[in-house]
Amino acid sequence: MNSAVLSSRPAPRASLLLPALLACYVIWGSTYLAIRLALVSFPPFFQMGTRFLAAGVLLMAWVAWKRRPLPTVAQWRNALVIGTLMLGGGMGLVASAGQHIGSGLIAAFIAIVPMLVCGWGLLFGQRPSRLEFAGMAVGVAGVLLLVQGASFSAAPVGMACIAGATLAWSLGSVLSTTRLPLAAGPAGFASEMLCGGAVLMLISLALGEQFTAPPQPQALAAWLYLVVFGSLIAFSAYLYLLANASPAMATSYAFVNPVIALFLGVAFASEAVSNGEWLACGVILFGVFLIFRGKTANGPG
Repeated sequence: MNSAVLSSRPAPRASLLLPALLACYVIWGSTYLAIRLALVSFPPFFQMGTRFLAAGVLLMAWVAWKRRPLPTVAQWRNALVIGTLMLGGGMGLVASAGQHIGSGLIAAFIAIVPMLVCGWGLLFGQRPSRLEFAGMAVGVAGVLLLVQGASFSAAPVGMACIAGATLAWSLGSVLSTTRLPLAAGPAGFASEMLCGGAVLMLISLALGEQFTAPPQPQALAAWLYLVVFGSLIAFSAYLYLLANASPAMATSYAFVNPVIALFLGVAFASEAVSNGEWLACGVILFGVFLIFRGKTANGPG
C-alpha cells in the first residue's frame, strides 16, 4: 500500500475505528463456535454454501443499488478460483473439522495461515524477511506441539480437514494478491462469496448431504449469525479498517480471534483444552507475532 496514498487520506473518525476493530475481533472470533452450533442441523458444506450464497446475494444487490462497478468477466473467473480455494476448500473443510475437533482449537490451528502465506509467497517471488522466517519456524514448532494433544491425535479425519483448509485458504490468499486479483471493494467480496458458495453447494450435492430433521432453533440462529454478522458486518468492518487504518491495525485480528474462540468454546460448549494445548496455542501466536512484526518492519505504513 502506497504511503503517499495513506498520507493523503482524511483522518478516520475515531468513533468508528473501535467498533470496526471489535467487530473483527469478537465476531470473527465467535464464528468458530457458531459453525459448531449450526452443525447440529446443517451439514458442513451445505451450511457454508447457503451462508455465503445468502451473504453474496445481499452484498451484490447492495453494490448494484449503489451503482458501483460490477466485476468483469476476468474478475469473475478469478473469483471462481479464489472462492473455490478459500471458501470451497478453506471454509468447507473448517466446518467438516468442526465435527471432530473443538472450535477453539480449530481457530488456534488456523492461526498458522500467515506462516503458510509466507511459504506460498516463496513460489511467487515474495521472499520473507529473517524475522518472518523465525516466526514460521516458531509457528511450526507450535503446530507440532498442538497436534500431539489428545484432541487432535484422537481425530485424524478432523486433523486432515483443518490441514487442508489452511493450505487452501492460504494459497487462495496469495493468488488473490498476486496472479488472480478480485474486483475492488465489496464487489470483489460478493463475487468471491457467490462463486465459493456455488462450489460448496456442488460439493454438498456430490457428498449427498441432507437434513435428517427440521433445523433446530439454536442451529438456525447460529446460521443467521454467520450470514449477517460473520459474512456481512465483519467483512464490512474489515474493509473499513483497510481503507481508514494502518495495515497493522487492520490485520491485528489474527492475534485475537484464536483467544476469543478458545474462551467461547470452553465457556459455552464445554470444550476441553489441556495445559499442553494452551501452551502450543501460545507458541503459535508468538510465531504469528514475529511474522507480523517482520511484515510491518519491512512494509510501508
